[in-house]
Amino acid sequence: MGNNAGSIENADIDSISAPETENEILRQRKEKLQRLREEEGYDPYSVEKWNRTHTLLEVRCRYDDLQPDDKADNVEIRTAGRLMTLRRQGKATFADLADENERMQLYFQINEVGEEAYDFLKRWVDTGDWIGVAGYPCRTRRGELSIMVKEYKLLCKALRPLPEKWHGLTDTEVRYRQRYADLIANPDVRETFRKRAAVIASFRRTLEAHGTLEVETPTLSALAGGAAAKPFKSFHNALGLDLFLRIAPELYLKRLIVGMMGRVYEIGKNFRNEGISTMHNPEFTMMEVYWAYANYEDMMDLTEELVRSAAKAVGSLKVKWQDIELDLESPFRRVSMLDLVKEHTGVDFRAVTSDDEARDIAAGKGLKGELKGNESRFAILNLMFEELCEDKIINPTFVIGHPTEISPLSKRDPENPGYTHRFELFICGRELANAFSELNDPLDQRMRFEEQLRKKEGGDDETYEFDEDFINAIEFGMPPTGGLGIGIDRLVMFLTNSRSIRDVILFPLMKPKS
Repeated sequence: MGNNAGSIENADIDSISAPETENEILRQRKEKLQRLREEEGYDPYSVEKWNRTHTLLEVRCRYDDLQPDDKADNVEIRTAGRLMTLRRQGKATFADLADENERMQLYFQINEVGEEAYDFLKRWVDTGDWIGVAGYPCRTRRGELSIMVKEYKLLCKALRPLPEKWHGLTDTEVRYRQRYADLIANPDVRETFRKRAAVIASFRRTLEAHGTLEVETPTLSALAGGAAAKPFKSFHNALGLDLFLRIAPELYLKRLIVGMMGRVYEIGKNFRNEGISTMHNPEFTMMEVYWAYANYEDMMDLTEELVRSAAKAVGSLKVKWQDIELDLESPFRRVSMLDLVKEHTGVDFRAVTSDDEARDIAAGKGLKGELKGNESRFAILNLMFEELCEDKIINPTFVIGHPTEISPLSKRDPENPGYTHRFELFICGRELANAFSELNDPLDQRMRFEEQLRKKEGGDDETYEFDEDFINAIEFGMPPTGGLGIGIDRLVMFLTNSRSIRDVILFPLMKPKS
């Protein structure tokens, strides 16, 4: 096949895209692999190791000062990667080699690698294959930094062709379903996930600098608490017990504060049985942190520090998301939900004294279809904020003063018990963080859980669970505590200018193909 002028492999590679063409290449390459094993006695899948001394990025950094026609033939470079292109020209072949970070030209000359090795290259090596090469850096007459190959080894044979000419896989569904192909075809996607790792690393550095201990709490438990969401349910055969994937680690982490752990944090997966959108994936990553002797204002300061350190780790404090320019250096605005609703709707809920009046106001603002007829004025305040205000918050803003009714784990504002010491951070109309001065009164906590239980019995399946053991824990005494949760996926979206949460999750949940 390698020398068959009529094979698809020798067609214009830029024209290869149709599924039937891909299947034909797959068939031809399987045949070629079989002949390689039979004729050469060579199995590319038996190779276990290649001693790589340099990445391509290291080669570029060290030898980028070479001038045209210069070479450093006293240096041995041993590197490896995937062949992205092959351009055969008689007794010379040029190729593009890519590794995890960089791409560089390879230069094969028959008098450098030898006639036998060069013939093997022509007959058996294709684009998409992994190879190891040894040689020296040079710069061609045209100015291209290259590696003159003196020795090479086929490390792994690719049976499928590179996706969409290797440099333009654009079908969104294919990209998400076959992330491995997306990562091959789109180097910028690989960079997004490196930035994601840098964000998480920056969180760890910041929190550890504040003396915060990283811990792990259960992902699977008999009770899904800590947030108002519908859980995923499973069953443990040996125990004969219904179990749930966690929707939040909050109640376990606060048990650790009771247990005198001081300051703790966890970065891990949460699972919520909800719809999928550009901002929601049923499996997502959260960071939650709890500090003894702190309050929600300390958590606001910490949130600003965490967001800024993450932004610096991947770029700068000047961030562009879609068409919006954001300045993360300026202090984040701090404003109450009451004031935001008044600012954007003209309604001052401080003057609203009855539930009926609040429902009439909401209906007059176009929210009649959202009403069930039994909402309290506090629930209406939150509804109007969500429906009429959230999307207008562009610059980083801490929304404070949430109603107690919707904040069952937060301390009450002692001067206004209908509201709590809680905040949510919004950027570009999206919630990125949620934090409280944590409720540590076991009697008050029991009453709020009981209220949530009444809502559940009334048909609301997205309420907080009644966690008797958590009540038992805080009856041992939990010191004043500030708690914070940040959605890592959403933050990474903003810092990498990604439109969808699926763009920052390596393997987002997809409905199986029929």
